[in-house]
Amino acid sequence: MGPPGAGKGTQAGRLAERFDMDHLSSGDIFRAEQASGSELGNQLARYMAAGMLVPDDTVVRVMAKAVTESSAIGGLLLDGFPRTVFQAEALDQQLADAGRPLDAVVVIGLDDEAAVERISGRRVCSSTGRAYHTKFMPPRIEGIDDETGEKLIQRDDDTEEIVRARLQAYHDQTAPVIEYYYLRPDLKVIEIDGNQSLEEVNASLVEALQSLGAGRETEEVEDHGH
Repeated sequence: MGPPGAGKGTQAGRLAERFDMDHLSSGDIFRAEQASGSELGNQLARYMAAGMLVPDDTVVRVMAKAVTESSAIGGLLLDGFPRTVFQAEALDQQLADAGRPLDAVVVIGLDDEAAVERISGRRVCSSTGRAYHTKFMPPRIEGIDDETGEKLIQRDDDTEEIVRARLQAYHDQTAPVIEYYYLRPDLKVIEIDGNQSLEEVNASLVEALQSLGAGRETEEVEDHGH
């Protein structure tokens, strides 16, 4: 968990690969639904383009399917869900029914201005989704994807105005979810400083997951020839 721009997606992808976990990103799942052209996808597009949170019942319906269909050896790594207390309670019920309760919640902290700088400078390749940043990770040629040569775009929900709306929605609706998890005596909440470099944040996250005995590290498996 953490505010927009905290690097949740990037870090989750790395951790999922290292620990052989299934990375379930609500953003990726929603974008795939939008691309399908379904009625639900069109509804999602309107909410996301305006920087608004998708209604709880819609989110839960979409994510419940992804959670129940996952069979990764190392378990699930949820990214971008839950975002409201209602969603958190619904997730608890889903996981209890499946016999797969949460082990921990990781919170990556980041101040608002850093979040705005990170997200508003993000550019992506429309065909591959490969991401760049105008300041922190620019392409070799300004505005052009390194591999495809296509023009990079700024997503509608990455403009400064929309980012600030997303941050306000986070403070109003998602921050209480973290408090909800802190009040659960059976659940460990781990805080990570997201103002560090990408590599420093990753090292902190790996250490935290190792302390929980997470998954099976693919690097270790490879080292032993299995």
